Amino acid sequence: MKITSNTHRGGQKLIEAAPFPSTKADRVAELLNKCPAAAETPLVTIDGLADVDALWVKDERGRMNLGSFKALGAAYVIARHAAEASETPDQATLTGRTYVTASAGNHGMSVAAGARVFGANAVVYIAETVPESFADRLRAQKAQVVRHGADYAASMEGARATADENDWILLSDSSWDGYYDLPHTLMEGYLQMAAEATRQCPQAPTHIMLQAGVGGLAGAVAAYARSVWSDVPQIIVVEPDAAPALQASIEAGVCVFADGPDSVMGRLDCKEPSQIALNGLARDADSFLTLSDQEVIQHLPAMAVAGMATTASGGAGVAAIMNTDVCQALGIGQGARVLCIVSEGSE
Repeated sequence: MKITSNTHRGGQKLIEAAPFPSTKADRVAELLNKCPAAAETPLVTIDGLADVDALWVKDERGRMNLGSFKALGAAYVIARHAAEASETPDQATLTGRTYVTASAGNHGMSVAAGARVFGANAVVYIAETVPESFADRLRAQKAQVVRHGADYAASMEGARATADENDWILLSDSSWDGYYDLPHTLMEGYLQMAAEATRQCPQAPTHIMLQAGVGGLAGAVAAYARSVWSDVPQIIVVEPDAAPALQASIEAGVCVFADGPDSVMGRLDCKEPSQIALNGLARDADSFLTLSDQEVIQHLPAMAVAGMATTASGGAGVAAIMNTDVCQALGIGQGARVLCIVSEGSE
């Protein structure tokens, strides 16, 4: 466990060229209301997992029947493109367009599902280590699956090269120098989850625990939470200690690559942050916390017993509040009201 206080809180951008995350939740809701599968996910009060007054968990495991909050991201971008391409959004089509991405999990499913719904093509690059069962899930959504490279970074390089060669649309859930427009819209899609949570919470939380890989979920939710609750909650970002990309960038004051071993928190095992998310979290988060694999894994059985079966990636935020050392270090006592997100279902 390592905790870094955010000395940039409320300040200027760390990456001047990159935008802050969007807070235009109404724009997202207007479009998603046209989708029959876009039902609200529940906020569940869970007793007994942590020594706090209230633990509220936003359960994203059933989001749009795709099993993860990421259903709100790439599919939202594609739906936005379809709406912009047609004067009659209900009949919008993107026939002839191809979206290409790299994925180690749920982002690829969102790209594939969005493309299928609107008549576009989807090509998803996956690394050699990604299970074939995930490749089959992508194919069930009519995506073309390409295995490329030993890890996610190599898959992304393959996807970028293919996009350039074929004039396809590269749709990543991260952002980097010069690549901001699509990931900014993609993160905007995550605001649906944040807007629902702020409506569902019976009162403002005192603490919000947000797990992060490249930071898209954490950046979007933190930005929206600040727009609704201002400085009331303390916002804590949770990363694997094998991939402390956001924490290291906050400490350095610039976007850095944080190399390390593989983590069982595979969806969070990202060595370089999204620049948009980094800007937002430098402004909005109070602390950055890293946990070891064991510090997360040990709490998963109790989460499952409580009805929140998930992966180490999906439950890292809940695991953090279950850790008594974390609570003591952050001053989280029995009177705390804590909001967490279970971001995906169990595998």
